[in-house]
Amino acid sequence: MTDRYAVLGNPISHSKSPMIHSLFAKQTGQDLCYEAIEAPLDGFAATIERLRHGGYQGCNVTVPFKFEAYHCATELSARAKAAQAVNTLSFEGDKIIGDNTDGAGLVRDIEQNIGISLAEKNILLMGAGGASYGVVLPLLTAGAKLTIANRTASKAVELAAQFSAVTGGGYENLAELQFDVIINATSAGLTDSEVPLPEGIFAEGALAYDMMYGRETPFIKFAREQGAQVADGLGMLVEQAAEAFFIWRGVRPDTLPVITALRG
Repeated sequence: MTDRYAVLGNPISHSKSPMIHSLFAKQTGQDLCYEAIEAPLDGFAATIERLRHGGYQGCNVTVPFKFEAYHCATELSARAKAAQAVNTLSFEGDKIIGDNTDGAGLVRDIEQNIGISLAEKNILLMGAGGASYGVVLPLLTAGAKLTIANRTASKAVELAAQFSAVTGGGYENLAELQFDVIINATSAGLTDSEVPLPEGIFAEGALAYDMMYGRETPFIKFAREQGAQVADGLGMLVEQAAEAFFIWRGVRPDTLPVITALRG
């Protein structure tokens, strides 16, 4: 019997997740189907119950439901608790198990695909919203030294305070500092907002990583001009999906062919 999975969001028609998971299934010989479902904005919990009782084994969760998924879960992984948000649900009997694979996907993309070890690296995380919450613990687990900057400095301070040895503040605190990796977890690229980083902030050989993909954001443009290596978030998208696939199926797919297919 074919196992059923889905991704829930609103809107959801743009999602690449069904294509990614179908490629994973074909590659690994897993018998599953995976679909995109647009949940009503006021009906996420009801949709989860419909899937559970309809024989689905689990689902991914995207905007704007990751925080609701956190509260729907009856059990949470350590990284879901740290993120205070869930993007992967597994249905096991009466249990709804919540996890967050975003940070694992980011770390794997940087370390495995780009080839940069994060251990002992000075990393700047731009933004203190949901995307940042999802990646702090995995970055620290990888051995990174982490600074968080946000336009509203108090939000960066609040996020940093939840973890030992993480500093947080406003962009004005970054003058004369340098970082080995700078990760843009803000939505500034959607509005082409000015990049609030000082010149010279990239250390020699630094990586600029934008979680957005599919367009040249002002952050990526600025990083290129500063001589940094640049990467977008497509690899993170595929890697976080692979982590969810591994949670559900116990098999880790080869991600590079899938990333190549999506870029093609």
